[in-house]
Amino acid sequence: MKVILNEEVENLGKAGDLVTVADGYGRNYLLPRGLAVLATPRNVKQLDHQKKVVSDRQSKIVNELAKVKHAIERVSVTITAQAGEEGKLFGSVTAMDLAQALAREGIQVDRKRIVLAEPIKHVGDTEVEVRLHPEVIAKFKVSVAAAESA
Repeated sequence: MKVILNEEVENLGKAGDLVTVADGYGRNYLLPRGLAVLATPRNVKQLDHQKKVVSDRQSKIVNELAKVKHAIERVSVTITAQAGEEGKLFGSVTAMDLAQALAREGIQVDRKRIVLAEPIKHVGDTEVEVRLHPEVIAKFKVSVAAAESA
């Protein structure tokens, strides 16, 4: 029996997959629970149409984010923070600080999209990743400078 999965089923496939299963498994488990629908020509055609619509939408999103990526990669951000004599910051530069710095440059990015393995704790230059989309990753340069003591 051929079915189209509505949801991800462990050891079988993910939503939208066309799979072949035993008749009893499909009839007694997948179909009654709404995990799958029969792979009739109409349903297969509908699935293909949905995949095309999703693909078109994704490509449009990726194209828009590519423009944002280009803008981010042209930016170099300088952040001033209090630091000790050896260049160690008294605090740290976090993703929120970087998002605010990008906003000052005219680029709005959600702080959750900024990838920092750990907050920046030293004076110097660092390259930071922004994951706009699984397919679109931008990098920009961050310079952390010690604030002048009065």
